[in-house]
Amino acid sequence: MHVVITGANRGIGAALAERYAKRGDTVTGTSRAGGDLACLDVTKPETLTDLAEALDCKPVDLLICNAGVYLDKGQKLADGYPPEMWAESFAVNVTGVFLSVQTLLPNLQCAETPKIAILSSQMASATRAPGGSYIYRASKAAALNLGRNLAHDLKDLGIAVGIYHPGWVRTEMGGDSADLSVEEAAEGLEARFDALDIDGTGCFETWDGRAHPY
Repeated sequence: MHVVITGANRGIGAALAERYAKRGDTVTGTSRAGGDLACLDVTKPETLTDLAEALDCKPVDLLICNAGVYLDKGQKLADGYPPEMWAESFAVNVTGVFLSVQTLLPNLQCAETPKIAILSSQMASATRAPGGSYIYRASKAAALNLGRNLAHDLKDLGIAVGIYHPGWVRTEMGGDSADLSVEEAAEGLEARFDALDIDGTGCFETWDGRAHPY
């Protein structure tokens, strides 16, 4: 199986890349900096084109849209949330997901049972609205909506799409007081991605397999 993971240089993305490599899958991990990973900035279409050309029509069995940012942590309603922060967050968390799927769609169509996994968050859910983090919440809600609509349009092509809450994870984004280790989250997500099929396309699930309310 060939797995492409955006944002595979740290956190959950890196842990997932390691797990798939250990089980013998071919992994194309990406990061903005490149280095040992494929160079990809999901906000720059030209780097997506470069990635597609490097893959040279190679089938992609699983595309994991993991790259994301949480820029507005700690911002205050009175004087925070500047427009450029909204623009950058949506460029990565929403537009970047769409461009990744759009660019690699021919590669996905070459696979026998292609899948797309989009990492959103429980903070995307309308049932969890305690205030604050407006930009992150809005961008992850948009990613959830995007995934649901992609699931509808790609179903006839045989491409399954799942949207996932990875849990509150001890990463640079999640902080040291979070509930889960990176390894626990990655193990659960791997199981979810394995279970995803065309009958379950459009699902919004937690890392441990529970259906999450929209």
